[in-house]
Amino acid sequence: MPRATTRPDTSDAAPPAPSPAPLAPTPSQTIGPFYGNALPFPGGGQIAPAGHPDTITVHGCVRDGAGDPVPDALLEFWQAAPDGSLTGAPGSLRHDPATGTLVGRDGVDFTGFGRVPTDADGRYAVRTLPAAAPAGRPDAAPYLAVCVFARGLIDHLFTRVYFPEHPAAHAADPLLAQLPAARARTLLARPDGPGRYRFDVRLQRSADGAHEETVFLAHR
Repeated sequence: MPRATTRPDTSDAAPPAPSPAPLAPTPSQTIGPFYGNALPFPGGGQIAPAGHPDTITVHGCVRDGAGDPVPDALLEFWQAAPDGSLTGAPGSLRHDPATGTLVGRDGVDFTGFGRVPTDADGRYAVRTLPAAAPAGRPDAAPYLAVCVFARGLIDHLFTRVYFPEHPAAHAADPLLAQLPAARARTLLARPDGPGRYRFDVRLQRSADGAHEETVFLAHR
């Protein structure tokens, strides 16, 4: 005959413990920046070949919304070659074949690429050849393409540097032509002496509205 089973008496047992309250999510945090550790390379701002007679200097300061300089930003520059070609050339990121050490540029070839960190005062400088419009883009004004990395930015920012010598081209440029004048001015470098131009990057509009945020571009 099957044996009867009995269930334990639980009338005096303690009630089950309540489920723990859900934990609040961990706040998001910016990792880094680690730009100064590995990304800068020797001669990163010397885009023009050494001693080239047409070399110009583009310099400026990266500032946050409060107007304070950002001392740990990194800027990358790309530009068309003087003939408008975008193929580039090797020579910026050379390594010593024996040690693997990054030795930077060969000092001869124009690669159209530069990478510079900001200094303790948020300043940067690159020496390059005058900007050219990309070949096959007759409606575009000459410009330098810029990518900005900085603390607090999960994604890097893209912008451009245009130059004051090309006002007629600016009026037809498909980017500048669609911007209000105050916004378009944030993409225009200012003359700052013979062969020198100043281009500041503002990551946010100032609270008093005196300084506009630099126009940044979305690539799709």
